[in-house]
Amino acid sequence: MAALSTLTALDPAFGTILDRAGPLPWRRRTPGFPGLLQAIVAQMISNQAAAAIWGRLRAIPGALEPATLIELPDDTLRAAGLSRPKVIHARALAAAFLDGTLSADRIALLDDEAAIVTIGSIKGMGRWTAEIYLLFALDRLDIFPSGDIALAAALADLKSLPARPAPKALRELATAWQPVRSLAARLLWHHWRHVTGRPAMDDFKLV
Repeated sequence: MAALSTLTALDPAFGTILDRAGPLPWRRRTPGFPGLLQAIVAQMISNQAAAAIWGRLRAIPGALEPATLIELPDDTLRAAGLSRPKVIHARALAAAFLDGTLSADRIALLDDEAAIVTIGSIKGMGRWTAEIYLLFALDRLDIFPSGDIALAAALADLKSLPARPAPKALRELATAWQPVRSLAARLLWHHWRHVTGRPAMDDFKLV
């Protein structure tokens, strides 16, 4: 993989991760409304909790379609595990797809920063959510969600840092891995799963 050669040349520490943690699974999410809805589900909770909620939500007929989800009762969405704020955010996302503010094709045509700003204009869709979508649903090459706690913890462990870097510091550190910061993020998550023994959200069977 050319990107891996580029990254390890920039920072040899990344070259040690696969030897310890094994092959890197290439996780992907569905572009468009489902991928962004999955990102909302994952906000501020553990992978295990997110996977359980996502499994229940996607089992609801029509929940992955904007026109249907927006009509579902709050009680139905809450029963799947969505918090009240996330129900509001899911409805705002559905409305944005229905009125054309967002579309899978439109987002795909935007450059990284413009896509982040566009997604972030929707209630409940912050920078982290947009970056997770670009990284996992669109396979963008140079995305690094610096607000992700697991990435900060993984880098602190990998580099034996005295403390977990704050988001601003982490973003600055990540500039050293351009133009392949997405791979750096994937490898750091892989490292952290290996260190902690925690599965990724996509490791669960979502039925």
